[in-house]
Amino acid sequence: MRSLLFVPGDSPKKLDKALQSGADALIIDLEDSVSAANKEDARKITRDFLNEHAGDEAPPRLFIRINDLETPYWESDVKLILKSSPAGLVLPKAHSGEDVHHLSVALDHLEARAGLESGSCKLIVLATERPMALLQMASFVGSSARLIGMTWGAEDLSVALGARRNRGDDGNYTSPYRLARDLCLVTAAAAEVDAIDTVYTNFRDLDGLRRTVEEAARDGFSAKMAVHPSQIPVINEAFTPSRDELEQARAIVSAFEDAGNAGVVALDGEMLDRPHLLRSERILARARAAGLS
Repeated sequence: MRSLLFVPGDSPKKLDKALQSGADALIIDLEDSVSAANKEDARKITRDFLNEHAGDEAPPRLFIRINDLETPYWESDVKLILKSSPAGLVLPKAHSGEDVHHLSVALDHLEARAGLESGSCKLIVLATERPMALLQMASFVGSSARLIGMTWGAEDLSVALGARRNRGDDGNYTSPYRLARDLCLVTAAAAEVDAIDTVYTNFRDLDGLRRTVEEAARDGFSAKMAVHPSQIPVINEAFTPSRDELEQARAIVSAFEDAGNAGVVALDGEMLDRPHLLRSERILARARAAGLS
């Protein structure tokens, strides 16, 4: 997955439109974008949408952002939605890996009761929205075999910190939120799951979006969340390896194969070791996932 588009779960019109966005995944939202009065309707609309499209072979994959575990809503979200076989759930406002484990155990029981394959519902965690989570990031490592991705958020965190704003005069995140971003990236790597960059809220500023996506791809993120369909082409392009990157990656892999998988090889006057090989293999894997040869 390169792009994950948020869509309100109480809007059939927006859900149908999002299918044509080109996003690799949709995050159907039952949390922040749905008022308390509309929670029940949103669940039913989302369930019906899943029943209609969950079996589609073509993208996008369908994930559901449930309400956080401190609310009275999350259990109703999961019980109604799980039977419709979403690709996974997005858990917001986690305090630690214990929340991921708690949700995973609940899913174990619900899948068994529904006759679903154990572990079929995957998890992505919003891991930096609570200050306590930043002090316990290592707890997400090994928290559940269901965990496939980690992402971060600045808005809820800034409220919890009592910040007046989370960006400086230059438009960049200030230090507490850069810390959250970096911890998410490092923890995802340690957990061997996808690191997913947070949203860029100004959907009209595509140049600003492109800059942040290129920075995310440079640093090791493999995907980015989006708030508007217009953002999807920019995100997909940035996370799709370029022709030059693919040619270089193929050359490095071939050089190691020709050398009998030696620990070090020479290519174009440069000495390359195993990290170069691993990076090249990941680039080729991303290319295959994007449908490139």
